[in-house]
Amino acid sequence: MSRSPVMAPGATAVGPYAHGVRVGDTVYLSGQTPIDGATGRLVAGGIAAQVHQCFRNLGAVLAAAGLGFGDVVKCTVFLTDMGDFAAMNQVYAEYFAEPYPARTTIGVAALPLAAQVEIEIIASVPRP
Repeated sequence: MSRSPVMAPGATAVGPYAHGVRVGDTVYLSGQTPIDGATGRLVAGGIAAQVHQCFRNLGAVLAAAGLGFGDVVKCTVFLTDMGDFAAMNQVYAEYFAEPYPARTTIGVAALPLAAQVEIEIIASVPRP
């Protein structure tokens, strides 16, 4: 099966990878850290601001694939401090409606560029 890269303006890649890859009816989005594409720097303002920026970046990649948050079937959240879980969850709920996608949240020791959060998603392309 062939794969097609998805690249989005406004989303930043800090390594040799595509923002997303489409394989058949599935789009796998690379983890997005809270980098502001306009400045190339992490957003300031704490965990809520960082989660919002991750979702802005993911939204740009979804849009580049012709999709939206309603097409997301799986989400993985990486947090450097599980004490930020409630704040992350509150922001997360602003981007999804029922039925919610499946989700895993993992505590990690560190993330690129000292980010507090990274989020990756898998989306399904609706059939016509």
